[in-house]
Amino acid sequence: MSVLDAASSALPITIADVEAAAARLSGMAVRTPLLSTPALDARTGARVFVKAECLQRTGSFKFRGAYNRIAMIPEDVRARGVVACSSGNHAQGVAEAARLFAVPATIVMPNDAPAIKRARTERSGATVVPYDRVTEDRLAIATDIAERTGATFIHPYDDPGVMAGQGTIGLEIADDLARMGVIADRVIVPVSGGGLIAGVSIALSDRMPGIIAQPAEPEAFDDLTRSLQAGSRVANAQKSGSIADALLADMPGENTFLIHRQLLSPGYAVPDPALLRAMGFVMNEFKLVGEPGGVIGIAALLEGMLAAKGETVVVVLSGGNADPATIKAALDSAAPVA
Repeated sequence: MSVLDAASSALPITIADVEAAAARLSGMAVRTPLLSTPALDARTGARVFVKAECLQRTGSFKFRGAYNRIAMIPEDVRARGVVACSSGNHAQGVAEAARLFAVPATIVMPNDAPAIKRARTERSGATVVPYDRVTEDRLAIATDIAERTGATFIHPYDDPGVMAGQGTIGLEIADDLARMGVIADRVIVPVSGGGLIAGVSIALSDRMPGIIAQPAEPEAFDDLTRSLQAGSRVANAQKSGSIADALLADMPGENTFLIHRQLLSPGYAVPDPALLRAMGFVMNEFKLVGEPGGVIGIAALLEGMLAAKGETVVVVLSGGNADPATIKAALDSAAPVA
């Protein structure tokens, strides 16, 4: 009996939920490519595959969970609209999914969110309500809006429908590797509240039993690894202070951690300078733009934080919504290509 078989009754989603999400997303979400480059293999001594979710609709994986969750709302309730809170990627995913369903969306977004993320959220027709990340509670603001308007609140990570939608990434990874006759040893996933890694680990644990799944988090915001080590959820000491703006949740979600503690191994805390170097590497070698939080797993590999030599490793490049100043800083930080 597998870990999932033994624990499935206690988990918020199952492989069947992820498969159902894949059916809903068929024809709506981009089936993003699984890429590799000799340069990354040579730097790490591993065979590395990168799941390029920066090429997803709205520039990040978040569209998958948002669309799946909104699709699950009964039509008469869905017409009242949706509300979400996000630093930008979930905001854009919810806004675009709501546009496709022709329902109103309100997004609670921090004042320090990158301007490009706010602009693209508004471009999809959503109303943005700003808040102070340090002094105000975004969940309280969003919940109040939902209660006043009758809109459905779409949590950025701690929602089974959202997790199942993100898990479709794992199904695609497994299918693409199977076509190549490859079995992965390890998957590294960017983490904030943990909805992405929860869904991906459900899918890959079913398709590739025994795979090691690990989080990559910003330095000083490694609450998931510390929670895994403690055996219970622990919070970060600060709420801001990393360029990886998409990965600054206070602590793992209550629902997501039910999956994390069953399926994950502790991961890696990556400093900001390494994120810029990884962004530059991705631009130089893959010709793709990844945002700081999106490339964090690649950064962990490039910085030698894990002994991956001889392994087959999959890394999720979760998003590419970087502002021009950060892109310039990343290119300036990248080592010259030999």
